[in-house]
Amino acid sequence: MPTSPRPTAEQLAAAQDVTIPDVSAPDLQVLFCGINPGLWSGATGHHFARPGNRFWPALHRSGFTPAQLRPEQQQELLGLRLGITNVVARASAKADELTWDELREGGAALAERVTRLRPRALAVLGIGAYRTAFGRPRARIGRQPADQLPDELGGGAGGTEVWVLPNPSGLNAHYSLDALAERFRELREALPAE
Repeated sequence: MPTSPRPTAEQLAAAQDVTIPDVSAPDLQVLFCGINPGLWSGATGHHFARPGNRFWPALHRSGFTPAQLRPEQQQELLGLRLGITNVVARASAKADELTWDELREGGAALAERVTRLRPRALAVLGIGAYRTAFGRPRARIGRQPADQLPDELGGGAGGTEVWVLPNPSGLNAHYSLDALAERFRELREALPAE
């Protein structure tokens, strides 16, 4: 499958505030949750589309996918019982353009999606977004303890494990691709065997 063409400056500008559909279904193994789509994603309609975003390489290196998928192959995730959503649906150039209210409202909407879709695990990709969206300022990277989950996510009683993983954006200098893939691998290895 050929790679999607690079969006023009005009297409990127027009992508501001665009929403793109989730890649989701009931009973997924993992529902990965970005903060919000970037302008490349808004322009192409594909999650984690910007070159330099490390989501697709980390997903493969951690063993979730048998080959490294490209953003335009995102629908193939469903066959692997994986999905993608976002805390906030609208595209922006940077996540810091989102307001506190948008993140909190997005957290409530995400909790409703999790309740409806019932994934085995929700993986929020960004510690700051998770802390703000769910009012958990002391949350850390990794599996969230069931007794510390926000009420919106069932307080741990809903059967969905909640994980917070590093943001795969190329702008996140705190994690190398190898370190990011290792965090994804920790989640994969913690899932019950099927």
